[in-house]
Amino acid sequence: MLGAGRSLLFRPQQGVSRLGVDRLLRRHAGIRRKEPRVTDRLFFAVVPDAETAETIAERAAAWRARHGLTGRLLKAAHFHVNLAPLHEGIGLPDAGQIADWVARAREIPMPSFRVAFDRLTSFANGALVLTGEEATIGLEVLQQRLSDALDDTPRPARRYTPHVTLLHDGRHVEAEPVEPIAWTVREVALVHGRAGQTTHRCLTRLPLG
Repeated sequence: MLGAGRSLLFRPQQGVSRLGVDRLLRRHAGIRRKEPRVTDRLFFAVVPDAETAETIAERAAAWRARHGLTGRLLKAAHFHVNLAPLHEGIGLPDAGQIADWVARAREIPMPSFRVAFDRLTSFANGALVLTGEEATIGLEVLQQRLSDALDDTPRPARRYTPHVTLLHDGRHVEAEPVEPIAWTVREVALVHGRAGQTTHRCLTRLPLG
């Protein structure tokens, strides 16, 4: 009787195909394995001053129109250069962990420096970004020193491409030179981002120099 009952459990009912049953079983298994959705991100970043951010927003709108893109532009207040991701999960880490990250970053020996972005391109993930070469070396140095301060475990240098994300779009834009957008980097910001809301909140600012 047990064997018969077991066979009935997986026998498609009238009007339900075997394929349909298989799909339901796979969907149920996927629901059980589904991980909790990320709600909060914490990272160190360089943020352009308000005037520069407005310049980026104006030019990004023009580039969006010229290339026929439809992705939504980030708000001027949300433009940033990500230096070091710290946390990605549900809620924020405890205050002690955040204080430790801030203390480590505060000790970085780095003076203020000038940065400029002079190239527009799309990344593989659909992000339309501003990048640069020689004029972004200061950001590469800052990122490496920050990474070393946060994690002193010896490891090979990781590839890092300083960039400012403008929007996300399914259409790819080939790399092209643009008039440089420059500003002086005087501080590092600890930024709290809410996933899915494109909102960023600066928790603290650490002066350079």
